[in-house]
Amino acid sequence: MKIYNSMTRKKEEFVPLDGKNVKIYACGVTVYDLCHIGHARQAIIYAMIADYLKYRGYNVTYVRNYTDVDDKIIKRANEQGIGALQLSQEQIKEAETDMHNLHVRDADITTKASEYIDKIIKFVQGLIDKGYAYPTDRGDVYFAVRKFPEYGKLSNCKVDELLNGVRKDVEEGKKDPLDFALWKSAKPGEVYWESPWGKGRPGWHIECSTMILDTLGETIDIHSGGKDLIFPHHENEIAQSEAYTGKPLAKYWSHCGLVKINGEKMSKSLGNFVTIREALKMYNYEVIKYVMLSKHYTSDIDLLDKDYALAESHLYYFYSTMKNMNKFIQENNGDKDENGVEDDISGNIIPKFIDVMDDDFNTAAAIAELFGIFKYANGLLKRANKKNRQLIANTFAKIIANVKEVYSILGFFTQDPDEFITEMKNKYLKKLNMDVNYIENQIQLRAQAKKEKNFEKADEIRSGLDTKGIILNDTPNGVVWDIKALYNVE
Repeated sequence: MKIYNSMTRKKEEFVPLDGKNVKIYACGVTVYDLCHIGHARQAIIYAMIADYLKYRGYNVTYVRNYTDVDDKIIKRANEQGIGALQLSQEQIKEAETDMHNLHVRDADITTKASEYIDKIIKFVQGLIDKGYAYPTDRGDVYFAVRKFPEYGKLSNCKVDELLNGVRKDVEEGKKDPLDFALWKSAKPGEVYWESPWGKGRPGWHIECSTMILDTLGETIDIHSGGKDLIFPHHENEIAQSEAYTGKPLAKYWSHCGLVKINGEKMSKSLGNFVTIREALKMYNYEVIKYVMLSKHYTSDIDLLDKDYALAESHLYYFYSTMKNMNKFIQENNGDKDENGVEDDISGNIIPKFIDVMDDDFNTAAAIAELFGIFKYANGLLKRANKKNRQLIANTFAKIIANVKEVYSILGFFTQDPDEFITEMKNKYLKKLNMDVNYIENQIQLRAQAKKEKNFEKADEIRSGLDTKGIILNDTPNGVVWDIKALYNVE
């Protein structure tokens, strides 16, 4: 198994520090507002990676944090006239609701900054004692960046070069513009805790280092987060953690790409800021996951409206095929453990999935495999006859069992096919301003026209429905109607 390491900027063989035990930490959400679709992508990716490693036999401990004490939280709480911790607690509940509705599983351990204050203070004091940090007369504590010679090794930045992007108006008591806050003195109206340096609260970076040390130990296997966290957040985590313990913070650094909306950076000011809650009102949760995982997790992703429509048509195709396969299995008592059709598809679903996923969790390649699988299944449906029906039914049972076993790791095929298909049809009928009763009435009129040998009228009815976005398929079991837009399988 290989994983891309942001520290070395190359794929490396994945070898855990402790046999089959794997420790993963993901930087979570700063809870001052509802979670957006960028938070969704990161949560989907790292829950998937943890689940895949578990499937491959590793004992995974996956930790994800909430930043519940922060400048943005304090500002928003003051605007609302409530306490900062009250706001963050409310937003954590909202975040958990959104993630559960998105069917993203919880981390094995979830941590909150406010619950680690005593340990954070101990960590900060340790850095002061070791000479890596210093308190100011105002009650702030800063990490002395130049005391840590390896600063910049993750972001590949030189300390002197970083000065160009730093504010020149240095805070009172700060010895170097590059130094960052470990502890912030409390201003009027801010939440605070008592500390050896006075009333204050933790800086952003120190909370993660403290929580990692407490829950996972001095060195972990995988530290993850969005690319936007590489500098300064993760760079600062490395400096303070390795200064404190004298050991590497993480063996592998994993970063997922950033999210754009229709070509532009997601921003409230641009009006393209999409919350998870808003996205779920527009799209089925599997559709959202499909879009997020259809590109490699390290790549930036530009979420276009057409991407969601394409994902809907792909999943509709898969679920429709699965529905037909299930019906065939039931009619012919298919059994996945019995002999099926001789092929190189059904038995290779799991090995091929593992092969591409072992190559840095390549979900895009895994998704691409689905098209060949379901195309093959549809081909078998067309070739079914009295002599081979039992063999095909057994093959279908094996295909469905194998697909569900591994693709459930990506969050796919967790719904009843009939329910998914109905949901998609109803959504698109609403878009087309069409009514089921009207469609069925037109089908009856067409049948009557054909009975009367008025084939011109029958063709006109079919053509009229096609123009309105409805296609008709004549099958041995009668006429079946469907949504034309959902047949856009590229």
